[in-house]
Amino acid sequence: MDSTLPAVAEELLKEIKKAFKETSHGIDTFCFRLKFIFGPCAVPALDLVDQRSVTRVISPSGRTAYQVLGSSGKLYTCYSSCHFCTCPAFGFSVLQKSESLLCKHILAVYLSQAMGACQELTVSEEQLINILLADEEDEG
Repeated sequence: MDSTLPAVAEELLKEIKKAFKETSHGIDTFCFRLKFIFGPCAVPALDLVDQRSVTRVISPSGRTAYQVLGSSGKLYTCYSSCHFCTCPAFGFSVLQKSESLLCKHILAVYLSQAMGACQELTVSEEQLINILLADEEDEG
């Protein structure tokens, strides 16, 4: 996973990945620990995973970003490599207030990776640039 997360969070995500790889059983056995470690964003993140809202966007050069269709219908871009999401909750609760480890969108990315539930979309380098620039324009 990502070294910006506390070790206990990384370990839980590794356990989930191992469990899904070996048995493909449900996430129910991990719900309590997810809620304990990630707080109130755990259940909404699981909902996003259930709705198949996470898409891994890949360019021919191997660059990747994740897009998550939020519950509001807005598309957010997440970067697991640097632990960042473009949603307002990430900027406020994670960066500004330090109240949460992450937002529901980036947790949904991590859970989708662990559970093998990511959709994949291959795009050209230009299309990936347009996706990234569109997010910058939305913020500015």
